[in-house]
Amino acid sequence: MLTRQELIPVRLANGTQIRVAATILGGHKDVAIKPLSFDEIADTIEGIAGSLNAALQKVKPKKASVEFGLEVAVESGALTALLVKGTGTATLKITLEWGA
Repeated sequence: MLTRQELIPVRLANGTQIRVAATILGGHKDVAIKPLSFDEIADTIEGIAGSLNAALQKVKPKKASVEFGLEVAVESGALTALLVKGTGTATLKITLEWGA
């Protein structure tokens, strides 16, 4: 699969426009000039955090830290978050402590 990175205009929920370095998936398609929505990325972060929170509630550590990195990509004209999609650039690190 051919990929390249571009700075893409993105509009946040509060109307703020930012530029995001995004991987363009699927060859040399032109990316829209209008700002893309950040909603899918925010939904992905919320979904990951919610799932991790549910798991942490089950194991009940005294202390937990979670660090994850997402690669932002444009696929079929929309932003998408890549946690793991063959790119090898996303990370998920979880540290749990039960000691006194």
